[in-house]
Amino acid sequence: MTAHSIPSQPVPVVDCALYEHGRRRPGDLPLDEAMDTARTTPGAFVWIGLHAPTADQLQVVARAFGLHPLAVEDALNAHQRPKLERYDDTLFLVLRTAVYLEHDELTPTTDIIGTGEIMAFAGRDFIVVVRHDPSERLGGVRRRLEADPERLAHGPAAVLHAIADTVVDQYLDVLTALEADAEEVESDAFSPDVGHDVGRIYQLKRELVELKRTVAPLAQPLRDLAERRVPGVDRELAAYFRDVADHLAQATERVAVLTELTDNALSMALAQTSVQQNHDMRRISALAALIAIPVMIAGIYGMNFDHMPELRWLFGYPTMLIATAAIVSLVYVVFRKKHWL
Repeated sequence: MTAHSIPSQPVPVVDCALYEHGRRRPGDLPLDEAMDTARTTPGAFVWIGLHAPTADQLQVVARAFGLHPLAVEDALNAHQRPKLERYDDTLFLVLRTAVYLEHDELTPTTDIIGTGEIMAFAGRDFIVVVRHDPSERLGGVRRRLEADPERLAHGPAAVLHAIADTVVDQYLDVLTALEADAEEVESDAFSPDVGHDVGRIYQLKRELVELKRTVAPLAQPLRDLAERRVPGVDRELAAYFRDVADHLAQATERVAVLTELTDNALSMALAQTSVQQNHDMRRISALAALIAIPVMIAGIYGMNFDHMPELRWLFGYPTMLIATAAIVSLVYVVFRKKHWL
């Protein structure tokens, strides 16, 4: 389809630029002009950034570049697993982004991680990047690449690498921040002086599970790119993709370590809670036993029988009170030695 057949539907383009041999052509080019020039100029490609487009808006770009309907549908749904798919000569890469949400205190309802999605359609002479909130803006990625024309001269695959590298670096930043939260709950779980709020640990565990779903599935797409199983990746870029895959492996390992640490903290908190409950039950049982002694004696002497020990004795009442106090004191001392009280 030619650029002249593109309808006049407005598209939420964040940036549209034409690159020739790694250098950006000055000025802002309309979508149709940038596309036509990329197709007719050797060593050129167009890079289009879109932010949360509607179905009609994305269809404009899809028809212009011949994007596969299934990939376009995935880009609109914005709830996809990280993956890399090939449709003829076009690659479709899905990445899930993660950002750490600052908070003053970790509570059972605290949101710790925010996730978004980035979808990229990469062809021989174009790359279309669709971003959904709360993913990070990619303006910094574009500026860094534009400052390195030699890297950008590798074409759309270089843009894929830069985006993947940025996303994986964000994973590592999120994990660094999460380690502080994990250390906090672990410290609380092993501290005898702190109340064990199991809800906080469960919340951290849920966030780690969400992060694992974000990080782990990206391993296979990066391996495919690093091992050049898809078109458009040359030998030099493959080395860069291997570096990103290595960083992702580190992130995956750190997620596993934090998950194990959180599991241990949860187990310790539950064990501490169980021990505390048993201790409380012993104290309650001991107190009930102490109360039962005078209640039993008072109950016996309240039966109104005519023939009872010391019933008519002048000192019978004070003697019984003293005896009751003595028995209760003796039982109290025994419980204290057994650490029941």
